[in-house]
Amino acid sequence: MGARLAIISDTHLPRGTRQLPEACLSRLRAADRILHAGDLVALSFLEELRSLGPPVDAVYGNIDEPAVRAALPSARMIVVDGRRIAMVHDGGPSRGRLERLRRRFPDADAVVFGHSHIPLHESDEALGLQIFNPGSPTDRRRSPIHAMGEATVDADGVRFMLVDLGA
Repeated sequence: MGARLAIISDTHLPRGTRQLPEACLSRLRAADRILHAGDLVALSFLEELRSLGPPVDAVYGNIDEPAVRAALPSARMIVVDGRRIAMVHDGGPSRGRLERLRRRFPDADAVVFGHSHIPLHESDEALGLQIFNPGSPTDRRRSPIHAMGEATVDADGVRFMLVDLGA
């Protein structure tokens, strides 16, 4: 069956009455692991994520408070069922992104990143890499939808899926 990952980024919480949509929360609770690709904002939100049950792997983003930056790395590599998944907040400009991330994470099977709030899944068989941005479940900005991601990881590889949480 493999491991099921729930992937979010750019939640920017807490902020006013903003909160994670219930459809997002249910997927986070049901996952084997939660990945957050930065811009959580407050340490209290990291603790809220950890209280959901599954282990949380996260990196800090450009607007995270100093306490979040002290608690999390700017980039990390996790291994799930033998597959190496790198995490970083900002994947940089779209031009040359796959090649740049391959150079930064030469051993990764996939890279999860955030920052733009725009969902993206790209792969390059020649580079042996796929990259995934889950968008944001709380702050869609220029994206037409609030979104998150899910992935299944097993001996066959890493398979990402974008989850549309609505406008």
